[in-house]
Amino acid sequence: MIEGVKIKKLKVIPDDRGFLMEMMRNDDEIFEKFGQVYLSVCAPNVVKGWHFHKKQVDHFIVVKGNGKVVLYDNREGSSTKGNVEEYFLGEKNPILLKIPTYVVHGITPVGDEPCYLINVPTEKYHYKDPDEFRIPHNSPEVPYDWGIEKGG
Repeated sequence: MIEGVKIKKLKVIPDDRGFLMEMMRNDDEIFEKFGQVYLSVCAPNVVKGWHFHKKQVDHFIVVKGNGKVVLYDNREGSSTKGNVEEYFLGEKNPILLKIPTYVVHGITPVGDEPCYLINVPTEKYHYKDPDEFRIPHNSPEVPYDWGIEKGG
């Protein structure tokens, strides 16, 4: 596993009304601090990525559909530098994926339906000076082929 990446298996508690799934608590071992919460929807056959953050740690949870998140460790001095890993999140695998700073990442839906991603980053978004550094999804800088033409 890439250094600093953590997974929390999420407990789904069903009842006759539906279900409840607790995603993150401030007493979780995985929790650092709260910046904001947002929803991102990714259309089928599209890659959202690549990008990374210098200050922000991401906490991804796919709450509708299923998604493939790919991570690339390009950090100098990391014991896992050069590693590429795939994680499958969503209805079929309810987990929270913690993505450390400087780890390059992207997401695409698995299947023909969009995936709905909740992120709980450690920093709020700064509109005038965003902590988001993008790399084209098909860049040779990242040793991974999504097999998809459309990225962003």
